[in-house]
Amino acid sequence: MSDIIGITMGDPCGVGPEISVRALAEMSAQDRMATRIYGNLATLEAARQALGLSIDLEPHVVDIDVEGAPLPWGKLSPIAGDAAFRFIERAVRDAEAGLIGCIVTAPINKEALNAAGHHYDGHTGMLRSLTGSSAAYMLLASERLKVIHVSTHVSLQEAIRRSTTERVLATIRAGNKHLKRIGYENPRIAVAGINPHCGENGLFGTEDDDQIAPAVAAAKAEGINVDGPISADTVFHRAYSGAFDLVVAQYHDQGHIPIKLVAFDTAVNVSVELPIDRTSVDHGTAFDIAGRGIANHGNMNSAIAYARKLVDGRTEKG
Repeated sequence: MSDIIGITMGDPCGVGPEISVRALAEMSAQDRMATRIYGNLATLEAARQALGLSIDLEPHVVDIDVEGAPLPWGKLSPIAGDAAFRFIERAVRDAEAGLIGCIVTAPINKEALNAAGHHYDGHTGMLRSLTGSSAAYMLLASERLKVIHVSTHVSLQEAIRRSTTERVLATIRAGNKHLKRIGYENPRIAVAGINPHCGENGLFGTEDDDQIAPAVAAAKAEGINVDGPISADTVFHRAYSGAFDLVVAQYHDQGHIPIKLVAFDTAVNVSVELPIDRTSVDHGTAFDIAGRGIANHGNMNSAIAYARKLVDGRTEKG
């Protein structure tokens, strides 16, 4: 496997170009040699100028044409949505060919993506489609709290429907496998309930008893160190305090809210169970500050660091 990290620039009108350039500029010479930005050189040069940096970008850029580039900062554009898709598509093909070891994605705009005719709910669904994967899971990783999701970008009604025994079990397995890969010998996994107090013995719904508990029992029978369902109003605090290494969240906000509360600027989005490795920043395109040279690139640095650990086949427990 290649040790090169491929950063996809994200939406050309957002902060992705700026955080990509600033992260590249701060790298050691050795790490910079092992980094490529999949994007548009003219846009990245505009970002460099906004940042006031003098780095030579050309050797590190896989330049992909964008009509009219650089596009206006902070404007929703189907051209930008199509470009963001093409940056990712090229990086995926290079990852499949072994030319890069991990993809790190800067933020895309889902409205621009769909306006361009690319109908995906976000990066994870797009990557699943591009790689022909039957499943992919979103894992959010921070120093003291890690969360993997049974479902993400669907309505709450649909999320409840998707919390089937089979899907919850598959999510537990995926999380266990990933944590073992990054150095946890016997990951301690907690599964959050979907109803208040896990349904209170059927008083507030039966999904926890009928769908989630059987998945936990099946995972235990496979030798996975898992507990649940545990009421969602306590399980994240327990995990943050060190009782668990990973929480299985049943839906998007259940997992995202605690992570963004405790690690808003540092949490890394990791795609699990794809045939390629991918990490990402866990924030949006921030059109309101794009092009002003003030975007915080700390989350990008965290995503790159996690990617390098995946490529190296190791990570620190945390």
